[in-house]
Amino acid sequence: MFIALLLAAAQPAEPAPPAPDCAYDVEAMLALDRNAFDQDLDGGWRVLAERDGCETAAAELIREWRHRKRNHNSILYWHEGQMRATAGQTEAAIALFELTYKAPEADNDFGWNHYVSGTIAFLTRDREGLRRSIEQLETIPEPEVNSFTRPDGITVKMIWPPNLNVLLGFERCWNRPYREAYGAQCAVPLVQ
Repeated sequence: MFIALLLAAAQPAEPAPPAPDCAYDVEAMLALDRNAFDQDLDGGWRVLAERDGCETAAAELIREWRHRKRNHNSILYWHEGQMRATAGQTEAAIALFELTYKAPEADNDFGWNHYVSGTIAFLTRDREGLRRSIEQLETIPEPEVNSFTRPDGITVKMIWPPNLNVLLGFERCWNRPYREAYGAQCAVPLVQ
């Protein structure tokens, strides 16, 4: 037995997986306007975030862009928080998410605050809080005009209420980490 242990100890260790390549052109990213940096689904910080293992780098990039541009739009805090939650930085993510709450009178017709509360409930392992947020979000009435026109001219009808499928995915994948529960494999498709 002792010899087997010595032989096992003498075996070379498995090499560590290579570090992810999270390099990007800082100045080019910081030169982008807010729409190009934050809303382009194929550009800006999202290009970096799509690389496995680069979630923290993407969060830091969003933070740096916000500070350099002095642009503290709440969606930037939200997206940085999502990257931090994906990277397992739960406390930092929650602190950022809390910065995105809207005044109640400004959120009567969209339910953003319910989405924020539900996301935080998932991260804090408050299953009852998540269920409450889902139920509250389901009460938001659908507006008569519920569509938007994309930059390419195509009009898209929004799924209503927004983000309900994400909260339902958190409920469905309760025992999984945020990075999985937020993903397409857990989000509940809502048919229009």
